[in-house]
Amino acid sequence: MLQSASYSAPQNRQTRYFRDATRDDIPLLRFWDKQPHVKASDPDSDWEWETELLRTPDWREQLIYEEDGRPIGFVQIIDPAREDSHYWGAVAPNQRAIDIWIGLEIDLNRGYGSEMMHLALARCFSDPRVTAVLIDPLVSNDRAHRFYKRFGFTPLERRMFDTDDCLVFKLTREQYSLPETAGEPA
Repeated sequence: MLQSASYSAPQNRQTRYFRDATRDDIPLLRFWDKQPHVKASDPDSDWEWETELLRTPDWREQLIYEEDGRPIGFVQIIDPAREDSHYWGAVAPNQRAIDIWIGLEIDLNRGYGSEMMHLALARCFSDPRVTAVLIDPLVSNDRAHRFYKRFGFTPLERRMFDTDDCLVFKLTREQYSLPETAGEPA
């Protein structure tokens, strides 16, 4: 795995952390995949959970974000130069790519996405070799663009991934700065 660290909030707050996604999460992930806000951000995707959650390549982490044991969202962190589908094509080594979403609409706009992104970026950049992080929201997803820009991501290029028209964003190590409140809800 890329990293194995988990996060726990201070004692006076709820416990929030990442844990590895497992085959026991398949029904939940399939349910989340059907949620309108998730489908809108990735309409043609089939994550092939039944296959992919059984594989544990060292270039990928698939994580469930929880609060007090309640699943809130999903994060995938990959090494795009090493992943076996070559989804990203030819990319420089020592980068990471992130997929991130909140499972239920009722959990949107509550700071979970910001905290998940803070934790995911800290996880990526904790490896001193990592030079940048990539993310690929749909061109039409203005809300996601604003969200990623808040973290310092800058648009890199417009690109087709299969049938998805995406805007690739990049955050370099130089652009990344961990706020003093990293890990705290945004």
